[in-house]
Amino acid sequence: MFPIRDHNPSSRTPWVTYALIAANIVVFLANWQLFETPRALDEFYAAFAVIPARVSYGEGVETLVTSMFLHGGVMHLLGNMLFLYIFGDNLEDEMGHLPFALFYVACGVGAGLVHVVSAPGSIVPTIGASGAIAGVMGGYLLLFPRARVDILIILIIIFRVVPIPAWLMLALWFGMQFVGGLGSDPMAGGVAYWAHAGGFVIGILLTLPLWVRLGGPRYWSLTDGHPPHPDSRYRSAWSDVPIVRRKS
Repeated sequence: MFPIRDHNPSSRTPWVTYALIAANIVVFLANWQLFETPRALDEFYAAFAVIPARVSYGEGVETLVTSMFLHGGVMHLLGNMLFLYIFGDNLEDEMGHLPFALFYVACGVGAGLVHVVSAPGSIVPTIGASGAIAGVMGGYLLLFPRARVDILIILIIIFRVVPIPAWLMLALWFGMQFVGGLGSDPMAGGVAYWAHAGGFVIGILLTLPLWVRLGGPRYWSLTDGHPPHPDSRYRSAWSDVPIVRRKS
């Protein structure tokens, strides 16, 4: 199962979210030909991907940023951009354009550092925007825990779209990253579970000042954990998505 949209419209155009999505796509397409030459791809990753052992020695610190715009394949890119598209606009709406851009980079760098700490001697290159996007998801959870998110569930030949609260979807996602981290060897490469989990927690922490400024628990009580505006309403012939109305 994976999210396809939320019922949480933004009040202004999320230019930074769109720019980040465009930048990731442009960088991927610009380096597409490298996938046909493994040696060239290895050299490219050596220069721009996070290599924990290198960062541990104080080298290649800039890769904590450059690696955020690299992806290992089409599905890797599309999955990350889908999550950023769904959750990024609302956080940008509340934070403002420039603060959101700084927040995104800070979450990505923080997630990369968590990965380095989890595998300080690893020489496996690490790439992807997942850590930064995990931070966006953490911030979203803090501000909009009861926003509705449409989840596409695929069971062999059954396709069903089910709306669930954001807190449930995001808590399940975080739990999967935490359990995956416990059951994996970060030195061996693969999914950077601790970077995901770390980015998620960092996103919550960095969003706390905004949440407090909005009223903290009072903000939740005023909105009942929903977005502070009417939910989006969808009609779709193929998904059976119910119309979500705010209770008065």
